[in-house]
Amino acid sequence: QVQVVESGGGLVQAGGSLRLSCAASGRTFSNYAMGWFRRAPGKEREFLAVINWSNGKTFYKNSVKGRFIISRDNAKNTVYLQMNNLKPEDTAVYYCAAELEPLSDYSDHEQYSSWGQGTQVTVSS
Repeated sequence: QVQVVESGGGLVQAGGSLRLSCAASGRTFSNYAMGWFRRAPGKEREFLAVINWSNGKTFYKNSVKGRFIISRDNAKNTVYLQMNNLKPEDTAVYYCAAELEPLSDYSDHEQYSSWGQGTQVTVSS
């Protein structure tokens, strides 16, 4: 099973940027879906983006498309989430998740079996 560890969270002003990292280990990642989710206080876990490790195909939640960019570095076994033009409503704990393809619904967190501990992102106004 794949293990994932997030990093890169922090405090940023509105309009700023952050890049989150998800370091993966444990086995070959071929044909894994690597997703980013977040959970804001008092809210449900929310899907943001996913990338297929093998072919690099991506899929985004509509509301973050154009602001958030998911990418991977195969040599470093790391997936990134570049977040631009951050808003106070982006404040949340951000999680990386992994699951062997195929998934029937990338936005369904229950389809992912490997999760990191999360990294806090706080956007001040």
